[in-house]
Amino acid sequence: MFQLTDGDFAVIGAAFDADLPPGVTLRPGQRLVVVDRDTLVRARRDIPDA
Repeated sequence: MFQLTDGDFAVIGAAFDADLPPGVTLRPGQRLVVVDRDTLVRARRDIPDA
């Protein structure tokens, strides 16, 4: 996980191709990825609150 120059974040994860839960949709060009818990917990301290 890293921050892009425009302030958005990019995430490297495993592709997830299962059915989405009801009410969840992806826009064109979006992909769902799985980020393991350890990676997200360690990255949390680097993600600003606002």
